[in-house]
Amino acid sequence: MIFHCMNRAAGRTRLFRKPQDYAAFELVLAHALEAVPIRLLAYCIMPDHWHLLLWPTQNGQLAKFMHRLTMTHTRRCQEQRRTVGSGHLYQGRFKSFPVQEDRHLEIVARYVERNAIRAGLVERAEQWPWGTLWRRTHPGEAKPSGVNVDSVIERCKLPLSPWPVKRPADYRRRVNQPQAAAEEQAVRLSMTKGRPFGDAAWQARVTKRLGLESSFRPTGRPRKDMRQGKSSG
Repeated sequence: MIFHCMNRAAGRTRLFRKPQDYAAFELVLAHALEAVPIRLLAYCIMPDHWHLLLWPTQNGQLAKFMHRLTMTHTRRCQEQRRTVGSGHLYQGRFKSFPVQEDRHLEIVARYVERNAIRAGLVERAEQWPWGTLWRRTHPGEAKPSGVNVDSVIERCKLPLSPWPVKRPADYRRRVNQPQAAAEEQAVRLSMTKGRPFGDAAWQARVTKRLGLESSFRPTGRPRKDMRQGKSSG
């Protein structure tokens, strides 16, 4: 089963301040993939958060991989900034939700790879050097001019796995087109609640299998009349 995972910096701070920070995270990501060989389908690293689209091969692999990735990155980042013991790097445990292996996978992948466009960092997704689309468009190439990173980090190779469904031939064009507001809202809702992202029948099966019933419960306090045991009619 495929999962979208993301995490954000604590206190609205920046995780990545310069190209070397992004490149160092890619190196940590590559090492985590070597230690826990989960399949990486898409990713995008943003100034204060990141998105990963992961496809585990066995139970428990996702949690093990994410623990290794975030703990290693936190340790190295705090050592580099000399902030060990000064607080949390991330706002908390990573957020995740399952994704159906059909058109819903493409929707989520497009959402992930459009991040830099939505943030106004680039005009086209493949121009952002810290994401999957740049890597797929420039296989084996160094980062673009002006992005200077350590040569050891530059040579880091991130193994990108093939999708379980065929990627459309015009996928890059689709990524660079504005995404429907309803699609973006649906992805954000799944991200916020940890709700399975797919059609209704698949959602019902996965919700029961993974015990995610709480992801469909309304948030906030119940209405006053309901707390008092009255019916609103």
